[in-house]
Formats: sequence, structure tokens, C-alpha cells
Amino acid sequence: MEGKNVKDKKLDLMALASIPLVMTLGNSMLIPILPIIEKEIGISAFQSSLIITVYSIVAILLIPFAGYLSDKIGRKKVIVPSLIITGIGGLISAFAAWKLDNPFMMILIGRFLQGIGASGAFPVVIPTVGDMFDDESDVSAGLGLIETSNTFGKVLSPIIGALLAMFIWFLPFLFIPIFSGIAIVLVLFFVKAPKDQKQEKKQSFKKFLQLIKQVFRDNGKWLVSTFLIGCINMFILFGFLFHFSSLLEKQFNLEGVIKGMVLAIPLLFLCIASYAAGKKIGENKVVMKWAILTGNAVGGIPLIFIQTDGSLFFLSFLLSVAGIGIGISLPTLDALITEGIEKDIRGTVTSLYSSMRFLGVAAGPPIIAIFIENKIDWMYYFLAGLSAIALLICFFAIKPGKEEAK
Repeated sequence: MEGKNVKDKKLDLMALASIPLVMTLGNSMLIPILPIIEKEIGISAFQSSLIITVYSIVAILLIPFAGYLSDKIGRKKVIVPSLIITGIGGLISAFAAWKLDNPFMMILIGRFLQGIGASGAFPVVIPTVGDMFDDESDVSAGLGLIETSNTFGKVLSPIIGALLAMFIWFLPFLFIPIFSGIAIVLVLFFVKAPKDQKQEKKQSFKKFLQLIKQVFRDNGKWLVSTFLIGCINMFILFGFLFHFSSLLEKQFNLEGVIKGMVLAIPLLFLCIASYAAGKKIGENKVVMKWAILTGNAVGGIPLIFIQTDGSLFFLSFLLSVAGIGIGISLPTLDALITEGIEKDIRGTVTSLYSSMRFLGVAAGPPIIAIFIENKIDWMYYFLAGLSAIALLICFFAIKPGKEEAK
């Protein structure tokens, strides 16, 4: 796969881009229908948040193993079975919602299986893109496309989720295996396995652990910092999306596709920002640092001014600006990690990073649910404070001039 540029690998990238799109649809399209699920099966806001959280928690635990396996046996051999497991999980959740009187626990079991599938799908995409190109600017552009697909999935998901739920409330669960099947076909036909993985398969586990330890000895400060920033960004994003979804239904009386379209507005700006950042950051790690700093500043400042009893237009505008900031930060973090790590352990290191992102996804909705249920009015100050922490971590801990990856 080496020696090619982005234009030569368009079909490979499009096939890989379908994976984050599927994973995002499988998770984020449930956010607008959580209030509907609460009514249909009689659960609280906190319990409904667990439908998002259980998916993410199991992914957090298994992602590092998937990363190691992808380094050891090959990327496609991990991605394809993971997509199959994701589809099975969606079927179980849909069947439970359709046939059982008290389906909550079985829905969670289905989501648990989806989380297993997610652990070996999207996180393995990032190192796969890194394997495809020698030129770091091509890697950045490829990762920008992947992150854009991820965020485009977030844009589509509330609209698709709300549209499907208009017919049958649990229909979004049933579409997860359909989306997974499409991704499987694309990956099998268009993604070519890197030639140099033959050498990686011969690497002993002991040697592999030594390499991991060496990487963290050489690059631990900036690596851990990027992990933390990714976690914070996803916590903020899924936290305010969870609250925004609840607010649209309970305060502004918006339901169905209209609600989905309004919920998608901040995500659309996030998607555009991700695409632009991926194309512009190139391979200069100093530029990457300042892009992450800028992204977290732009993402955090609007949150200070949010008043939950204000107008819908002003609330959507401020969340859209925050989305732009997160959209700048995420693909830059992907590129910084992927380009800074050698290919033989790239799958594991980027998977550890993906685990931290999933931690943010898992923690955001239930913590924000606690804020909502206890009517805590400084919730957005809390989220803005997290953005400030991410900015400070980046400023003091990521120093490309001194800590280029070895």
C-alpha cells in the first residue's frame, strides 16, 4: 500500500470511511430517541443514558486488545468480524424491543455486543490509514477524511434516528446490522492489506511489549496528553448533545425529524471543521499543536455564555461554534498520534487513544443526566472548564520541537 497518494487510494479510503460512519450511526442516532425510549419502556433519563454508556465501556476495555491483534494478524482480520458482531448486537436489541415486555436489560446486552464490535472496527481504521501512505501529509489528509466521515455520521444520525423512530420506535436498532453489512462488503472488496504486515506477524509478544514501553518512555508526555484531550473533547460533545436532545423535546416541544435536524446543526459545523482541518494541517507538528489549542479555545468559550432558558437560535449558534472547535481538534489529534508512532505498534497505540475517546463518550451522558435530574445550573461552566483544562494540557505538555516521535 506504500508509495501511493490519496488520489490513488480513494476507493480504499471510501471503504474505510464507511466504518466510522456505521459506528457513529449505530450510536449517535439513538441520542434523539432516548426520550422516546424512556417513555416506551418506562425508564429514567439516567437509565436511558446507559444505552450509550454500556456500548462505550466495553469498547474502552477491548480496544487495546483489538489494536494489538490488528498489529499481529492484520487489520482486515479484525475489522470484518468486529462489524459482524456489531450487526448481531443490533439484531438482539431490536428483537428485545419488539418482543419483550421488559426489554431494557436485553437492549443493554445487545448494546454490549455492539461495543465489542466497535472496539475492533473504528479504532483499527486509524492505523490502517497510517499504513497506507509514506507521506505524512497524505496520512493527515486521509485521517481528515476518516474523521469527517465520523462527524458526517453524527450529522446524519439524529435525522436518520428520528426519521426511523417515526415509523417504529426501535427501528434504529434494526438498521444497525444493515449498515454493518454494507461496510463489510466495502472493506472486503476495496481495502488491500498492507504488505509489510507479514513481518509484524512474526513479532513476539515480549518484543511487542518492549516496543510499547520504549514508545511511552520516549513519547509518554505528549502521548498521554493527546489521550486526555481526546477524552475531554468527546465528553463535552456527547455531554452537550445529550442535554440538547432532552432540551429540544421538553423545553422547545420539538419531536421527530424536525428535532433531529436541529440537533444535527452543531454536528454539521463540526463535520465541516473536521474536513477543513484534515486538509490544512499537513505534517507540521507545530501547526498541529496550535490547531489543537485553537480548537479547544473555540470549543470552550461559547459554552460560558449558554443559558438553558434562552432562545433556541442562540443556543444552536453557541453549540455550533463549540462544534467547530471540537471539529478542528479531533482530526489533528488523530494525525499527531498516527504520524508520531512507528507502524509496527501503531494499531495498539492509536487504539489506546480510541479507548480514551470512548471513555469520554461513555462518561458524558450519565454525568450530564445527573446535572439535569438535580437541576444544577452551572453545567455549561463545567464543560467550558474542561475545555480550558484540555487547552492547558496541550500548551504545557505537547512540545513538538522537543518531543518529536522517535
